[in-house]
Amino acid sequence: MPIAESLKQKLEKHLNPTHLLVLDDSHGHSRGQETHFTVIVISKIFEGVSRLDRSRMVSSLFDEERALGLHALTQKTFTPDEWDKVKDTFEHQPPACRGGHSK
Repeated sequence: MPIAESLKQKLEKHLNPTHLLVLDDSHGHSRGQETHFTVIVISKIFEGVSRLDRSRMVSSLFDEERALGLHALTQKTFTPDEWDKVKDTFEHQPPACRGGHSK
């Protein structure tokens, strides 16, 4: 299964998002491999949870994907109320490649 699909399935199963985007940022980092992703997750599960703990919740789901080559995972996590405040101005900016797997 492609890593992008695995990320999506696990996030849906464990975090029950009201909105989810899995964006493949690998094109700027690797040679046709799925290595770099951004996930934007909006879930009620994040209510009352710190940013650090949200990050830990998401990261803990992907040990298998890291073993398959996942190198970087940018996370944007929001509660539905937080998302409502930023969704109209939110822009995805893939991180610049800082070495590692270059084109």
